[in-house]
Amino acid sequence: MIGRLHHTILDCPDPDASARFYSALLGLPITYRDDDFAVVATSDRASGLAFQRAPDHRPPTWPDPAVPQQIHLDVMVDDPVAAGAAVLALGARKLDGAGVYADPAGHPFCLIPLPSWADPVCAEIG
Repeated sequence: MIGRLHHTILDCPDPDASARFYSALLGLPITYRDDDFAVVATSDRASGLAFQRAPDHRPPTWPDPAVPQQIHLDVMVDDPVAAGAAVLALGARKLDGAGVYADPAGHPFCLIPLPSWADPVCAEIG
């Protein structure tokens, strides 16, 4: 092994806003923030999602490849319909395709039905 994954980092115009969105979506705390960087993880000693300020950020244009998606996340959910409504309420927007959304900074992500091998995500969306 040469290294271990630390954070998956997404460029965005407002790191705090992106961190708040993913904190609510994933039920994880914001473990670090400054003006240009924020992290969502299980603890301040764990790897997680990080958001880096990119003043000239251009959101992906899913599914048009004019501005590539750059990165996307698959998020396992118990109920894709309820989860879709919940992410829209958080500020996501629906994109073309089943279960495809964009976070407030425009990064696409997919809500995927819970695979048969996975434990339930939560008892209730709230």
